[in-house]
Amino acid sequence: MYILTTADILLKQDGVADSDQKLLLNELRRFLTHESAGVKGFERMPAEWAEINRLVSAGGKIPAKSHEASVVLDAWHQETRDLSLILSRQTETAVQERLPRKHQADPAQRRKDELQHLREEGQLKSVLDVPNAAAPVEVVADIARRTIDIGMSLRAPEDKVSSKARVNWLLRQVKTEKTGEIYVRMIWPGRSETTQFQLSELIQDPVICEKDKNGLQVTKFHIFIARRLGAKFTQQVNFIKELEDVVPFFYREIGQNLQEWRKPAPKIKVERSVAEDVAVEALQVDAEADRAD
Repeated sequence: MYILTTADILLKQDGVADSDQKLLLNELRRFLTHESAGVKGFERMPAEWAEINRLVSAGGKIPAKSHEASVVLDAWHQETRDLSLILSRQTETAVQERLPRKHQADPAQRRKDELQHLREEGQLKSVLDVPNAAAPVEVVADIARRTIDIGMSLRAPEDKVSSKARVNWLLRQVKTEKTGEIYVRMIWPGRSETTQFQLSELIQDPVICEKDKNGLQVTKFHIFIARRLGAKFTQQVNFIKELEDVVPFFYREIGQNLQEWRKPAPKIKVERSVAEDVAVEALQVDAEADRAD
């Protein structure tokens, strides 16, 4: 799938200049897409998926050396790799999983940390980097809640004074009308607790974001889809189908339209509009005036 995806992107982006090489690459793509080649994406979780779901749903703790957890984590890595390739083909860019530096350098440590997170939090997580997107796409499969959460985190615009104005900045970027599963989590300064609202509630009345947050300004937004799967979550095939539906849906409806806030470029002051206004003589006048004050 990686070879097929790379070939497809090169052809779509006209990444091969030589016409003969382009012809050969397309023949490779034709061969890999023929049913006899047997090339396909990841389609189902392993049988151990049901046992992990049963254990977490019952409130139990996954054993430290659980064979089932290891198998499920391996399958999750295959699926998130496949997700990155799906988004790569859809966007015609190279989407990759984002890993902390320590995990890039030490795959064994990555496995250990992710198994621990699965045991302690009952979650499988992945972060996907889409080139030039406003933020990475965060994917969380929450076994206890039987939900798939897909979202992006954005720094709130610091040039807006009120939280309402900051929320409106975010809302202006949301183009979709399919708001039923979409939520916005808000992070506040200091120890003030996070708050969360349905997107539809904020569109109807942005002022609600300021309730019980007098004098505070929201610092960060996490906008996400929370898809509740119920029994489908535990099913080997349906879990993958739902995941591969909702991740592209989120990026298409929300993610690709978001823009990162950047601090505005500094402007030339009105009283210093020409070079003579900041010459040595002018600065001397300012210095003397300040001294007199």
